[in-house]
Amino acid sequence: MSNPDDNLNPNDPNTTGHEWDGIKEFDNPLPRWWLWTFYATIIWGVAYLFLFPSIPLINGATPGFLGYSSRADVAADMQKYVDANAAVDQRIAAVDLDQIVGDEALLNYAMNGGAAVFKTRCAQCHGAGAGGFKGYPNLVDDDWLWGGTIEDIYTTISHGIREASDDDTRYSEMPKFGEILEPAEISELVQYVLALSGQNHDADAAAKGKVLFADNCAACHGEDGTGDRDQGAPNLTDAIWLYGGDAATLKESITNARFGVMPAWAGRLSESQIRQVATYVHQQGGGE
Repeated sequence: MSNPDDNLNPNDPNTTGHEWDGIKEFDNPLPRWWLWTFYATIIWGVAYLFLFPSIPLINGATPGFLGYSSRADVAADMQKYVDANAAVDQRIAAVDLDQIVGDEALLNYAMNGGAAVFKTRCAQCHGAGAGGFKGYPNLVDDDWLWGGTIEDIYTTISHGIREASDDDTRYSEMPKFGEILEPAEISELVQYVLALSGQNHDADAAAKGKVLFADNCAACHGEDGTGDRDQGAPNLTDAIWLYGGDAATLKESITNARFGVMPAWAGRLSESQIRQVATYVHQQGGGE
């Protein structure tokens, strides 16, 4: 068997001994500039390991001898703007809520700050445009379970709704009438609620449901079904529904009740931030 190098030109560089379809691989040295660049990157990499945060640990990473922290840089930048806005934040936290709306400078600041808070904390449930979703209230219409004045909105944001950790939370609880009434009675109640809201309904069943409504529902929703904001009881006579107003959804609501929870933001947001987002929501078109 012949040596692959036997037929090489004596002036050709050495080969590695590898050959594919008659093509031989030269064993040329790498350019010196490339080698020195490669060695420099190794040296830089080793130096970086010691100078900057780099090696992952269980609860973080090695801090590095230079003590650099990108988190600290971000925190410092944020604090710079907090300090710059401290005076206006203090003023917003101190004045009456109505004064914020009446002061152009405060209103402009509150609207921009409130929008930022809303998009960060509230849009996940109420939508980027505050239009809400099924089970999450629309904040741009004029229908409010607990009231739509700026003071009402402020209270709701501060203490939440059915927030177990806040003693001042908004609280209401609709009974599960599936444990109280017979299925036929619930169906009659559904027909009466459909009648209240001007939808197609069974008149005979609705007439029976009216009596059941007076006995079981009027205490919260009112005798005429227009609701009670003091209890967070919705108006059943309009076309605005939190979970849906069709017969099947109404049956589910009456049978198993609803118990949505909104977190209390007091303690999570500053007083100024709560007032800013309350102002922002109030100014979206549905505030009273």
